[in-house]
Amino acid sequence: MSDLPKKVRINEEGPREGFQIEKGPISTGQKIALIDSLSKTGLKQIQTVSFVPAKNVPGMADADEVVRGFTRAPGVAYTGLWLNEKGLQRAIATGKLDIKGTLLLCASENFLQRNQNRGFKENIEAQHRMVAVYQEHQIPVIRAGLAAAFGCNFEGDVPLARILEMLREMLDIGEQYGLKLEVISLADTMAWATPVSIKRVVGAVRDKYPDLPISLHLHDTRGMGIANAYAGLEMGVGIYDATVGGLGGCPFAAHRGAAGNVCTEDLVFMCHEMGIETGVDLEALMESALMAQEIVGHELPGTVMKGGSLAKLRQKIAAAAV
Repeated sequence: MSDLPKKVRINEEGPREGFQIEKGPISTGQKIALIDSLSKTGLKQIQTVSFVPAKNVPGMADADEVVRGFTRAPGVAYTGLWLNEKGLQRAIATGKLDIKGTLLLCASENFLQRNQNRGFKENIEAQHRMVAVYQEHQIPVIRAGLAAAFGCNFEGDVPLARILEMLREMLDIGEQYGLKLEVISLADTMAWATPVSIKRVVGAVRDKYPDLPISLHLHDTRGMGIANAYAGLEMGVGIYDATVGGLGGCPFAAHRGAAGNVCTEDLVFMCHEMGIETGVDLEALMESALMAQEIVGHELPGTVMKGGSLAKLRQKIAAAAV
């Protein structure tokens, strides 16, 4: 286990990834309250909303109002998601978000068509257009992201050769425009990953591009989220997307079961028990998770918020023994 990172960065995506898929109406005030609560946990990045058409994702219809309403905390980056120039322009117009660009391709053309109404060729062309917009607004493009990197509900297993080909395509685009890409993000968009495939894909990407850090975006549809995160840690991956309480899922992925992401507080708990720093106050994060569960009005899959942290239990036992 010598490859374990000493510290990990966790990017919280619950307010965006979570509320985009919830069926029940969630008020703008409740969304703002959760963001403000998460801002007090020590998390360094919170994805707040997505700027997408309300007809496609009704849960994000109030994205602009949510951004106007939350209170920025020092040292926390607040981000948004967009899939095209119109969404980016909305994000810029808020004047409140930390805007950085991403090159984003998808390893499944079938899913890409459902999610963005594009094929592979059109999506590559769209990345060139987006880079031009980023450069026009002097927005740094620092990340290359690959959706459906571990499998697809519509196409099945994704060949490793295609994953490497897509990453090469993005890096070529980066070189063409003089971009300084700082991280490769691999997304298990439809929860096909297992610890074995995490190690296989991460290992292949690292062998090909050893100087680029890897980030993992994991879903927990089949209960593999935390196991996959553990496999990532064993491979030395130090950046993870996660959602408080295990909120979330993609509305275009055709999931049959729970579609949430790997749970933030469960991931933080595991890291702390492994001696890996996160910078996150687990007790405060559990309070945010309980708030998220109350807001959505149904039980969330996160477990540590229900079972509690061992650190607090150890303190109680030690105090009783005195």
